[in-house]
Amino acid sequence: MAGLSLVHLAAAYQQRLNQHDELSAILQIEKAKLQKAQKRFDQLFVTTGEQQLIREQDQWIAPNRLRVVWNEPAEARPGTAASGRPLISTQPLPAQVQR
Repeated sequence: MAGLSLVHLAAAYQQRLNQHDELSAILQIEKAKLQKAQKRFDQLFVTTGEQQLIREQDQWIAPNRLRVVWNEPAEARPGTAASGRPLISTQPLPAQVQR
């Protein structure tokens, strides 16, 4: 009886060790992600962080382009007759305004 109990305990212990190793590996991965995010956050708050962020953005609209803003569908705004046509904005985007 004691031998059978020891076999069961050994199997349970091995299972717990495997789970611990798996959780430790996941924890290390998450710690690395956290450190990377903290480093990135710190880089954005240095004196050149704003310019660095702007340089990294690749979805900015070119200065010689117009921004198109679509109206909401008419059923989304009761009481108004939206034509569904785009509104063309000739105002520069905030990132395009020269300081």
